[in-house]
Amino acid sequence: MEEKSSGWGLAVTTIILGTIVGTSSLLLSVLLDLTEHVFLHFRESNLVPVDISAGPGRRFLSVLVGGIIAAVIWYFLQRKYHPVSIAKALEGKTMPLGKTFVHVCTQIFFVGTGNSIGRELAPREAGAAIAQKWTRATHRYPWLYLNREDQKMLIAAAAGAGFAGVYIAPITGAVFCIELLYKKVNTRVVAVSLTMSVIATLIGSIVKGYEPYYLVGSQHYGLQLLPLVIILGILNGAAGTFFKAGVKLASKHRAVTKNVLVQLPLLAVLAGGVASFYPQVMGNGRGLAQLAMSANTSRQALLLLLFGLVAKVVITLGTIKCGGYGGILTPSIAAGAVIGVFAGVVYTALVPGITLAQTAVLGAACFLAASQQAPLMAMFMLFEVCHLDYTALLPLALGVALAISTSKALQKRFTY
Repeated sequence: MEEKSSGWGLAVTTIILGTIVGTSSLLLSVLLDLTEHVFLHFRESNLVPVDISAGPGRRFLSVLVGGIIAAVIWYFLQRKYHPVSIAKALEGKTMPLGKTFVHVCTQIFFVGTGNSIGRELAPREAGAAIAQKWTRATHRYPWLYLNREDQKMLIAAAAGAGFAGVYIAPITGAVFCIELLYKKVNTRVVAVSLTMSVIATLIGSIVKGYEPYYLVGSQHYGLQLLPLVIILGILNGAAGTFFKAGVKLASKHRAVTKNVLVQLPLLAVLAGGVASFYPQVMGNGRGLAQLAMSANTSRQALLLLLFGLVAKVVITLGTIKCGGYGGILTPSIAAGAVIGVFAGVVYTALVPGITLAQTAVLGAACFLAASQQAPLMAMFMLFEVCHLDYTALLPLALGVALAISTSKALQKRFTY
C-alpha cells in the first residue's frame, strides 16, 4: 500500500508552487509584451488586441522573421528531444526543465511576432515542468513527502495555475486541472488547484491587471436567448468537433527534423501575407474574437468576419502541421465567436433585445466546449475572461451541455 503524503508537505508545496508558477506566468507575459514591442512597436490590450497601426510590410516581416527564428530553435531543440506533453508528464515521463523552458519561451515568442496559434499551452507546460521538478527534488525529505497520486495532482494543478496566471482566471485554471488533466473530483484536488490558481492569478495580475480579456460589456442575458443557445450548442458543437479532428490530424503529421526548417517559414510567408492586410489573423485569435464581439450587421463587417474565420482556422491548422507548437483555446474562441455572430444576425432580426456581442460569447463557449471536450472549463473561461453578468451562466451552461452532447454523438458516429 502506498505511503500517505505529508499534510504539511502538501500545504507548503501548494503555496510554494502557486508562487513559482505564478511568477513564471508573469515572466511569460512580460516576454510576450517585449516581443510585441520589439517586432511591432505595439502593446496589446483589450482595446487594441492586435497591431492595426503598423504598416503591412512591418506585419509581414514580423510574422516571417518570427516564423524563421522559431523554426530554427525548434529544429535544434528536437534533434535529440521531443517536447513532452502534460499528459505524458502525468503518466510519469520526465519534462526536462531547461529544454521545456526553451520550448515554452519559443511558443510565446512565436505568438508575439504575430504567428497564428494559441499561447496558453506555454504557461501550462511551464507549470507542469516546475511542479514535476519540485516534487522529485523534495521527495527525499520526510516532511515534504508526497505519494505518486499527490504528485500527479500537483502537476495538473500547476498546469492549471499557469493558465490562471496568464489569463487572470482562477476558477478556469482550477477547472482545467480537474476536468481536463487530473479527471478526478474530491475536496483535496479542489482545495489544492483553487489555492494554487488564486496565488498564480494574484501574481500574474501584477502585469496583466484585472481588466476583462475581451470587451463585451456587462449585459443582461435574458431567457429570449435560449432558442438561439440550442441552435449554437448543436451548430458549434459540431464545428468544434471537426476543428478538434483537424488539430489531431495536423498534430499527427507535424513536421519535425529538417522539414520544420522549410515548412514553418513557408507557412509564415502565407500568414504574414494575410496579416499584411488583415491583422486580426495574427497571434492567438484575440483580435478576431474581439472583432466578432464588437461586430455590427453591415455587409462589409460580415464579409471581414467570414474571411477571418476561414483564414484563422486554415493558418492555425497549418501552423501545427508545419511544426509550430501552441494552444487552440483562444483560436477556438475566435472561430466560435464568428459563427455566433452569423447565427445572431438572423436571430436578432427576429428577437429584439439581444446583442451580437452576446451571441458571439455564447458561440465561443459552445465551440470551445467541443474543441477541448471540457464544458465546465469553457463555461467558466468565457465567464471570467469577459467579466460577464451572472445572468450569462444559464445560457452558457445550456450551450456547453448541448455542444458536448453533440460532440460526443458525432464522435460515436465518426472515427477520426
